[in-house]
Amino acid sequence: MLELLAHHARISLRVRAKGDTQIDCHHLVEDVGIVLGQALKEALGNKKGIARYGNFLLPMDEALSYVTLDLSGRPYLEYKAKFKFQKSGFDFDLLKEFFYALAINAGITLHISIIKGSNNHHIAESIFKGFARALGQAVSLDPKQKGIPSTKNTLAI
Repeated sequence: MLELLAHHARISLRVRAKGDTQIDCHHLVEDVGIVLGQALKEALGNKKGIARYGNFLLPMDEALSYVTLDLSGRPYLEYKAKFKFQKSGFDFDLLKEFFYALAINAGITLHISIIKGSNNHHIAESIFKGFARALGQAVSLDPKQKGIPSTKNTLAI
């Protein structure tokens, strides 16, 4: 999923992580979200010249997600996604923890909604690709944007 994020956001990303996965993946997933959020915040600096907002409606087979975000510096996560219970394999409920950690640490107002979907993997892929595309829009340079993309000429950092 992180490869999808990097590819579809058109950003470079190299992650090496290990954790107490013999217990569960919760801390590892959350920690990766924290570090990615911090790295994104640092990379954006004062956000001068960026588009700031992004949104994307993304289909992945039967799944459909809608992701909107604002690189405002005001962290918030609205997450509306449900996954089917499965006895083994990856715990898809951890995706909320990942995106919460990322949004809080990057200062992103982030809304993720699954409109429909029945396959857990397709839903997750739709979320990650939708987030990546919205992020790619938001971090892109806007040639019409002179300075900080705010009427107050400042964004929370």
